[in-house]
Amino acid sequence: MTEHKPSPAEAQALAEATAEAMFSRDRAAQALGIRIVRVQPGASLLTMAVRSDMVNGHHICHGGMIFSLADTAFAYACNSYNRNTVASACHIDFLAPAKEGETLEAEAVEQSASGRTGVYDITVRTAGGKTIALFRGKSYRINGEVIAGLEDSN
Repeated sequence: MTEHKPSPAEAQALAEATAEAMFSRDRAAQALGIRIVRVQPGASLLTMAVRSDMVNGHHICHGGMIFSLADTAFAYACNSYNRNTVASACHIDFLAPAKEGETLEAEAVEQSASGRTGVYDITVRTAGGKTIALFRGKSYRINGEVIAGLEDSN
């Protein structure tokens, strides 16, 4: 039996439907004001405005907030195939501070996906293009689908 390989249009529609389903129940992303700009198979671009309640004692964006944005972009990229996928490891390097009022964008790109594992690189930048952080996430596919019953996840 031959496995159906989705067309590029089908893969894009699946990525978008998966992101919409995830975001509808992603209370953390909603609380942080994270917005999905685009999602593609294995990739995503999300934004977050740095609010006054996101700054630390140095009056710069708390690293945990930047990490959360990058981790969320990672999640939307690695779940874009409608297969439940979680982080198995990740690392972040903070390169520059982000300030209150700036809008950050996190762009996730799949570097490798094989079997149940994947590697994704996420770059966090200001809207002006200044790189704030580099994040690498390793993913692990678990049982189930983001949108149950939509496709066979075997």
